[in-house]
Amino acid sequence: MRRPLVLGLAALALVAAAVPGAASPTDRHLPGRATLTGFASLPALTFVPGSEPSGAALGTAPVNGVVPPFADQPVQGFSGVLRNADGTYDVLSDNGFGTKANSADFLLRVQRLAPDFRTGAVDVVGGTTLTDPHGHVPFALTRPDRVLTGSDFDVESIQRAADGTYWIGDEFGPYLLHFDRAGRLLAPPVPLPGVFAPENPAGTANLGGSKGFEGLALSADGRTLDALLEGTVAGDAPGSLRLNEFDLARGRYTGARWTYQLDKPEHAIGDAIAVDRNRLLVIERDGAQGVDAVTKKVYLADKRDRDRDGKLDKTLVADLLDIADPRRLGGSGERFTFPFTTIEDVVILDDRTIAVLNDNNFPSSSGRTPGKPDDNEFITLRLADDLDADPRVLRRR
Repeated sequence: MRRPLVLGLAALALVAAAVPGAASPTDRHLPGRATLTGFASLPALTFVPGSEPSGAALGTAPVNGVVPPFADQPVQGFSGVLRNADGTYDVLSDNGFGTKANSADFLLRVQRLAPDFRTGAVDVVGGTTLTDPHGHVPFALTRPDRVLTGSDFDVESIQRAADGTYWIGDEFGPYLLHFDRAGRLLAPPVPLPGVFAPENPAGTANLGGSKGFEGLALSADGRTLDALLEGTVAGDAPGSLRLNEFDLARGRYTGARWTYQLDKPEHAIGDAIAVDRNRLLVIERDGAQGVDAVTKKVYLADKRDRDRDGKLDKTLVADLLDIADPRRLGGSGERFTFPFTTIEDVVILDDRTIAVLNDNNFPSSSGRTPGKPDDNEFITLRLADDLDADPRVLRRR
């Protein structure tokens, strides 16, 4: 009984293919396709007013048309996002300009953003610089005033506990870092037992550089963190990433561990956020940008492992290279893409809506327009199906 319908769709697809610019009906009704519901962007050349110079180690040659160094600190490179009760968002600026060596003058900071999806603009309404005034970091810092820089830590993920303090995931340890609301470190960095990045002086490296805690998910009950590595630990199966549970009250790992398997070993994850006790949203991506980008996806990962293969079950909820845009909010027709090298921010807005932000690696990435530094784009997506999220996650601010 269904065959005539299938043949009809196929015929329509052939007709559409013969008409330049026509959309295939199978494109428009692709199962699981997310829809763009909001678009706003912060220009790449946005700086913290009256701040300190930065980018001295980048040299003076133009990068995507931008000439370093800079008179102020750039507001860039978002690697984590939290939503606030007043409609603003706290975002974690990435560690600087790409490496430990060139980021000594980049101050680690949590920025506060106010996107306006009616106008497409994003305002920077404040922020907090991260510091270690009480000397909790056991190794030498870049600055004697103990303001933290991109040469001290590579901060890549953030969550806020019930008391308002921040937990931040780092890649140089990898460490978990606990800060108060004013950005002051509250305790020594917490290492992941048995895992050492190349920048960690405490052991022999068994994790690649910049492959530490890229994802950090706070449980629905607020008692634990799930810390997800971006890279594979030496000796583990290729493309397998460790997800470790951390008890906030006890300040230590519980010993519970799961495995997230990348679609391909060369892929990486960009962020993770809890949906309920067992499920996480995880961004998985390749390292390409622009027309070369192939994989930029949001998966729903389940720790219950129903197929018993020892890995988190994965269900695609959004292909970020194939987003429906019937209202043409993104300015590029009825199909919108998010083709950035690094996409490192996802947050749940309601049971069927998520927000996704890119890390623009200022001034290096140019996924939107070749030769031009990427802006910091902030999009909201309506998913094809409800997440059935824990109500506590949906209420979280």
